[in-house]
Amino acid sequence: MLGNVLLLILNTAAGFLTLMLLARFFMQWQRVSFRNQIGQFVVATTDWIVRPLRRVIPGLMGIDLASLVPAWVLQTLMVFIELWVRGVSLDGSVAGLLLGVWGLGLLELLRMAIYLVFAVVLMSAVLSWVSPHAPAASVFHNLSAPFLRPFRRVIPPIANVDLSPLVLLLVLQIVLMVISGLRGNFAVLLAG
Repeated sequence: MLGNVLLLILNTAAGFLTLMLLARFFMQWQRVSFRNQIGQFVVATTDWIVRPLRRVIPGLMGIDLASLVPAWVLQTLMVFIELWVRGVSLDGSVAGLLLGVWGLGLLELLRMAIYLVFAVVLMSAVLSWVSPHAPAASVFHNLSAPFLRPFRRVIPPIANVDLSPLVLLLVLQIVLMVISGLRGNFAVLLAG
């Protein structure tokens, strides 16, 4: 019971920080302005880790690795902690253990990124209907636009209603199912 409570607290804190790091990564990748309430919040919650890492981890072709790498490390650490708290035997080969834990950490990071895209697309769609001129609407629109663009090319609006967010959310659900299946492959590496 105490182990589950500890995991809940750690997962919540690590998940929040991972989502903020991913939000910073996506905002920089899409060149979304940080001069808004959401951007300022993301910077305030992640600057303490990203700024020092920028001295060590350079960007790569416009990709902010100083935001992405700590998110991956954090999720990998959480995978290891969860396995340890749950009493999973980690007696396999060191290479298999490292590959399995890092692979599971990467899958968890990908899962968190998909959840973030899911939330951004939902917020963008809701704000476009409810309050299209809200200050946060442009942030969510700019973040969701590159993910919706390929679907908008194929799916025309029907009576001025854009159905591409629904199709994207369906595709994201399918990707989450695939990730769930891949987790089993990495679990085999941990066992053997």
